[in-house]
Amino acid sequence: MNFAHATRSFWSHYAASLRVLFAGRSRRSEYWFIQLFLVLTNLAAAAIDLVILGGDVDQFLANGGGGIVGLVWILITIVPAIGVLVRRLHDTGRSGRWALIGLIPIVGAIVLLVFTVQDSQAGDNKYGVSPKNLESEGRKTTK
Repeated sequence: MNFAHATRSFWSHYAASLRVLFAGRSRRSEYWFIQLFLVLTNLAAAAIDLVILGGDVDQFLANGGGGIVGLVWILITIVPAIGVLVRRLHDTGRSGRWALIGLIPIVGAIVLLVFTVQDSQAGDNKYGVSPKNLESEGRKTTK
């Protein structure tokens, strides 16, 4: 999966419904391309916020490192970002409830990092057909 396909999949799952958003599996490439997309767009939103604040870095930092554009962007992307994390956990054979471990400072982030870098569970699992199998058969991986 390439960057453009991962981004289209990210938004199409969000637009479909909440049931589709959290259902199924996501390959490592989709998950990490989405993380790259989110980092780049969050940096762009921060740059826009900094311009809106007239380049006042002290005010920017006093606002928590952002402004209204960054806040709106985070609110728009938080649900699909959690959705792709849940689908990635499904791909490794874990319940989406494991995403809650991210609420534990430092340790939770490390555990989620380990889970998301692991290879997909081979074959089908209770969360659906392996995206690797779908792509090797030439079928479409998004709903």
